[in-house]
Amino acid sequence: MESFAIALDAMGGDHGPEVVVPAAIDALKRYPSLRLVLVGNEESLERLVASADHRVRERLSIRHTSQMVGMDESPAVALRGKRDSSMRVAIDLVKQGTAAACVSAGNTGALMAMAKFVLHTLPGIDRPAIATALPTIQGHVHVLDLGANVDVTPAQLVQFAVMGSELASAVDHKAAPRVALLNIGAEAIKGNEIVKQASALLTDTELNYIGYVEGDGVFMGEADVVVCDGFVGNVSLKTTEGVAKMIGHYLKLEFGRNLATRIAGLVALPVLRSLKLRLDPRRYNGASLVGLQGIVIKSHGGADGLAFTHAIDEAVKEVANDVPSRIRNHLQQRLQAKVAS
Repeated sequence: MESFAIALDAMGGDHGPEVVVPAAIDALKRYPSLRLVLVGNEESLERLVASADHRVRERLSIRHTSQMVGMDESPAVALRGKRDSSMRVAIDLVKQGTAAACVSAGNTGALMAMAKFVLHTLPGIDRPAIATALPTIQGHVHVLDLGANVDVTPAQLVQFAVMGSELASAVDHKAAPRVALLNIGAEAIKGNEIVKQASALLTDTELNYIGYVEGDGVFMGEADVVVCDGFVGNVSLKTTEGVAKMIGHYLKLEFGRNLATRIAGLVALPVLRSLKLRLDPRRYNGASLVGLQGIVIKSHGGADGLAFTHAIDEAVKEVANDVPSRIRNHLQQRLQAKVAS
């Protein structure tokens, strides 16, 4: 793979440079062709990278900025008044071609607003969507939208399906990913009018559309890509996170109830550790803002070093597979087919 750079918003998220810099150093050790640009306060960043191995340090540069975007800051305020923020400059580097992608754990609303303003959407895409991978019993599934677009049209759901299909095809190397609409039932009569109309439109596309999937089917691995509006997607995501935490809480409570259960817990420890690793949300950190003319990855705001490293991994995969170009080419082919018909 040819050498390429990724810009990291080093000041974003709950922990800022303390998490971003160690994650960056770890990523550079694993990807020999990778270069990283740390965007943020130069003094703070220099202190943290000082101890890095010189072979890593030579592929790590710092771009000083005088501002940062707060986690609770209004997207409109951030867009207008934070042009020298670490978030904005990291996105600007993608626009300029200095970086092939941007990764940020910062304010989601501000990141989406800045990314859309600076990079613009791909031709044929009305709105970018937030997509991420979630674990299933068969591996993982790509779900979008997860909160960027609360109100959508049937046509926009079709756009999400195209973007999700190309994303899954690129990073998972699947020729024809199974695409489904999230719905309250598998029957054709179920769902609201927007979902029904979207289903009718998807049936006439070249996508491998398999129809509706219910919430439980998402995690049974019934589809490779699940499409929904941002309201439904975000509620589903947060509910999933809550259920996972609840299960962990009760497992810990039950195994610690008495001496016998503690002994049983010790016996089951290897299985519990394996389960924890398989379901660890940090391994699925890194949501893609698909539909933009550039690659932007959103890390969870509270991400630790391991989680942020996985967000960098997602950026590397999307750069290697040139996801925006794949989406653009697919949309152009659909347009040409419509004109020809």
